[in-house]
Amino acid sequence: MKLDPRHLEILAAIVEQGGLTEGARALNKSQPSVSRTLAALEERVGVPLFEANRRPLQPTEFCQLLAREGRRIIEAGDAASALISQFRDGRGGAIRIAGTPIFMDGVVSPMIAAFQTDHPEIRIDQTYAYPTDIIRQMSHGTIDLGIIPIRASEVPQPFAFKQVLPGRNVIACRIGHPLSKQQAVSVQDIAAYTWIAPPADSPLYHDLRNVLESIGVTNFKVSFTGGTLSAVTTVLNRSDALTVLPYSVVFNLRRQSTLTALPIRIGDPDRHLNLISHKTPSTNQAANRFFNHLDRAFAGFRNLMLRHKENDVWRHL
Repeated sequence: MKLDPRHLEILAAIVEQGGLTEGARALNKSQPSVSRTLAALEERVGVPLFEANRRPLQPTEFCQLLAREGRRIIEAGDAASALISQFRDGRGGAIRIAGTPIFMDGVVSPMIAAFQTDHPEIRIDQTYAYPTDIIRQMSHGTIDLGIIPIRASEVPQPFAFKQVLPGRNVIACRIGHPLSKQQAVSVQDIAAYTWIAPPADSPLYHDLRNVLESIGVTNFKVSFTGGTLSAVTTVLNRSDALTVLPYSVVFNLRRQSTLTALPIRIGDPDRHLNLISHKTPSTNQAANRFFNHLDRAFAGFRNLMLRHKENDVWRHL
């Protein structure tokens, strides 16, 4: 037997409010319409729902059970309304983002944590990818936002971009590395050390080759290839290997007292870290809210790096 959920909602209101008139008032309905609904429900189930000749109305045990189900329907409706409101206001839902591993782990992950502290109802689905694949995913509509180092000329027309960090790389090593104790480092000094290389299809790998060629290192030995920041830093911390990392990543890790940058100036890449989004306004208000959060977070991060320029450790970089 299938019952009309609206009838059960009305029954729950009558039982909770203690009478037909009170129930009708709580539902903003007329008392006659509520009486007709109750009569129809009793006819449908085939048994009385209230004790005969009892005033005020006295629900039967069976009526109490049905009213309980009606309350669940009301609560489910209220929960659904709350979800709709959260989604429309950007306070709930899911966001699909993708970015390069080094930047996502080294810079963006703390920003994600701060966002979710303020918006615990929003789920963030993050994946790692490189610019070509991220652009393809955005074209197919499988992600909402890309966070990638890319040249402005390489961003396809359907997408908008916002530069959040200038391109800048440094040669990184562990704290305590023999070269980190020198006031100045030359090309000859670094030529003897092995290198950690990012995956060959990553932008940072091309930066590594360009950097070494630009400072005259044409024959270098790669001791480890790793795709994640965790893998790279673990090997760096346990060896005398060197690598090329974004300045922002090394700066962000300075408080962990694990990595440092060598005092040797290298050429900056001709691309910058950008937030890539669709030009057409998104119906996903949570994604819009997250985009604005990242924009503000990166602005604060840039200002923090500028304030630390007076620090002796970073002044020469």
